[in-house]
Amino acid sequence: MTSQDPITGEASRRQHDLGGLELGLIDRHEHPRTLFEMRVDAMLMLLTHPGCAAFKVDALRRAVENYSKLDYENLPYYDRWLKAIRQLLVEQSVLTDAQIEARLQVIRERRAAEGQ
Repeated sequence: MTSQDPITGEASRRQHDLGGLELGLIDRHEHPRTLFEMRVDAMLMLLTHPGCAAFKVDALRRAVENYSKLDYENLPYYDRWLKAIRQLLVEQSVLTDAQIEARLQVIRERRAAEGQ
């Protein structure tokens, strides 16, 4: 999506808008998916399933497209999804940030105890 700079009147692009740019070929080869990628994908499928419907996939896209240029360019693909899922769960009052942080702390402590 392009918009116009209010001062210069020139078209400006948001960080996700790469259409028409010469960035080289897209690697279309399959790659083995990591456990992390499969878990994030499964979480998204469950949260957007009509039986749960915590949010719609369109909301995920909006959240990702609204990242800062720095986050958008530096976060790996599934990390962008995970960050957006967390944001949307809080926005939709499914969970609070405090609840998420408390659970993450439990997981960190368990992993530390296991030597991971």
